[in-house]
Amino acid sequence: MGQNRPTYIDLYCERIAPGLFGEPANALSNAAFFAAAWLLAREARRLGAWRPDIVLLVALTVLVGLGSTVFHTLATTWAQWLDLVPILLFQLAFLWIYALRVLRWTPVASAVLVAAFLALALYARQFNELLNGSITYAPAIIAIFVLGLHHRALHPRAPPLLLVGAGVFTISLVLRTIDLAACERFRLGTHFLWHLLNGAVLYLAARSLLAAPSEAA
Repeated sequence: MGQNRPTYIDLYCERIAPGLFGEPANALSNAAFFAAAWLLAREARRLGAWRPDIVLLVALTVLVGLGSTVFHTLATTWAQWLDLVPILLFQLAFLWIYALRVLRWTPVASAVLVAAFLALALYARQFNELLNGSITYAPAIIAIFVLGLHHRALHPRAPPLLLVGAGVFTISLVLRTIDLAACERFRLGTHFLWHLLNGAVLYLAARSLLAAPSEAA
């Protein structure tokens, strides 16, 4: 008989065995996304900005946490899709909302921006082996930096939430990239820190939209 092969996906330093408890830190650190969703909802209500677009981003943030939790417990191919799709949907929704409310673009121009970003994101997936897969997030980090600089130029007195988010995202990408290389010195790896910091990134990105006027939608 041939050797039994693992039926789970083993991508990260922490996975010590198949099954639900193979990546405890990676699974539990997804609490950051649920905390981000709760904080965003609370801030939106406090500021009177509990709009449908913000509700959508809150819901997508919860889905990011749920999808990532499922993947880091079950570690199957279908669970991996639950991990990947919600974060892409969040990025697309954020770009759409930002283009409409902050940039004041038309729906057609906003749709072109979202389509172009989606094309770049899908193209980057072809290079999934580079930098431990972190290269696939290149379009996202470029977008948040560009939007952050643009927002800072137009509103110099406003809190630089997007630029701060871009900085945090940069750090989280570095931690995601070095996860496997860190195994020898740190058994948990660094992927769980990627989750913790990305919860902050999603919050900061969505929080930057709370002051946007509702008439722009």
